Amino acid sequence: MARPLRRRLGIVLLAALALLLDQVSKVWALDHLASGSIRPLLPGLLRLQLVSNTGAAFSLFTGATIQLGLVSALVSLGLLVWIVWRPPAGLWSGLALGLLLGGALGNGIDRWRYGAVVDFLEFVPIHFPIFNLADVAINLAVACFLIDLLRPHADRHP
Repeated sequence: MARPLRRRLGIVLLAALALLLDQVSKVWALDHLASGSIRPLLPGLLRLQLVSNTGAAFSLFTGATIQLGLVSALVSLGLLVWIVWRPPAGLWSGLALGLLLGGALGNGIDRWRYGAVVDFLEFVPIHFPIFNLADVAINLAVACFLIDLLRPHADRHP
């Protein structure tokens, strides 16, 4: 199998894995957690609390579910086009694209399916918005993009 094709396939498989883990965890949360109830997961660090978020990160644009669903769909489509036509050469940028695609699809599916994003993970020691595994994937993607940006590249220094 040609290297660029293998790279594309690896990125898409990572996105599919992130999407699968996200959607399975959300189905579990919807089946096992009562809305608003709190259950410890890792005492003193992480707890479970089921909430619906009709907005974006940090509840920005609350109530704009259709618009945010369209944004998720367009971002996902744009990422797929990027992966197909110009797959990244580096490990970190490939990881970033796969995680970002999986996260965008996960939250986008929620918006279309439930009318809101299903969030259920909450940090205990700090006040931080409740989140889900798609959010984790998106944040890991940002970290991977930053690592890729900050590491030296031979092609950046002619």
